[in-house]
Amino acid sequence: MKWIAALCGLLLTLAPAAAQKRIALSFDDTPRHAGGFFEPDARAKMLVRALAKARVKQAAFFVTVGNLGKPGTGDGGGNIARYVAAGHVIANHSFAHKRLSGMAAADYLADIDQAQAWLKGRAGYRPWFRYPFLDEGGKDKAKRDAVREGLKARGLANGYVTAEASDWNIDALAAAAKAAGKTIDMAALRALYVESHVEAAEYYDALAVKVLGRSPAHVMLLHETDIAAMFVDDLVKALRAKGWKIVTADEAFADPIRELHPDTPFAQGTLTEALAWEKGLPAPRWYERNDLKIANPLFRQRVLGEAE
Repeated sequence: MKWIAALCGLLLTLAPAAAQKRIALSFDDTPRHAGGFFEPDARAKMLVRALAKARVKQAAFFVTVGNLGKPGTGDGGGNIARYVAAGHVIANHSFAHKRLSGMAAADYLADIDQAQAWLKGRAGYRPWFRYPFLDEGGKDKAKRDAVREGLKARGLANGYVTAEASDWNIDALAAAAKAAGKTIDMAALRALYVESHVEAAEYYDALAVKVLGRSPAHVMLLHETDIAAMFVDDLVKALRAKGWKIVTADEAFADPIRELHPDTPFAQGTLTEALAWEKGLPAPRWYERNDLKIANPLFRQRVLGEAE
């Protein structure tokens, strides 16, 4: 019997260890307008503290350069410098935050160039571009390919997303409720935010494994919102509890998935969805709470205590 136990032990040592799930955090629309709870400068300071508390070494902030100096966005340049000083990195999210579907490719690339003029050479800069609204041209494949080639010519890589839970919508619903004087259950709001993003990470990772046969280093889409400043440390704790390792944006965007450029009938959304669509996986290919018909009633029930 001893030899059986020894053999079992040997087999366990030879069995390949399960790959640890990895994810990086990224924040869009920096600098963002004031939210329902904080002014932009207070929010930025709070977000830096929350990321430090959560031991997030490096997140990526995608900058909408045209927002700098706009009324209501606070000291945008100073807050960006604050993120970089804390070890985080910055990248291009366009100048005017417009949809590629509604613009000519040449005008869209000119908008990217306008943002690059401010970004390039700054401390913490990375040569990544994230499409506003994750819109890569919709049904117009010629436009999609023209911009892809334009990015390549500029030395810019796609700052893609692999997991998201429409945090912007949760934040907007909370801000509207506060403005309307409704009672917000803050513990329920925290729970909904954390739960939704952990579920999204798990959902998209399972989808990626189906498509790729492995778990890639993921990039989660968040926004520079009040709820991120309040709850991102809770989110990170919950992700770790589910076996996720929080990695740097540099590590995530070095994953081989970066070389994949799916050809789908409609180009918008996460890279995970597009790869699944290209592979022929049936819909739905997205986390269910990205459907506002599901997310909004859930918010009203859980956070506001309203019956449907």
